[in-house]
Amino acid sequence: MTTKAQKMGMDDLEAKVLEGMKRANRKLVETAAANNESLIIGEKDGSFKAVPAKELLKTLPAK
Repeated sequence: MTTKAQKMGMDDLEAKVLEGMKRANRKLVETAAANNESLIIGEKDGSFKAVPAKELLKTLPAK
């Protein structure tokens, strides 16, 4: 059984992990864009495609 304090702690941890993943994703795309590279993106239907990182950078939310 989890207590309310444990639940809040897990929520904080989840928020921190998600924020870290967003930052890492942005850094990956920014680095690839600076080097004129493409990244492989998975589609919802299971297929994948190469997309120029500069195009992906335009779709990311502001910092």
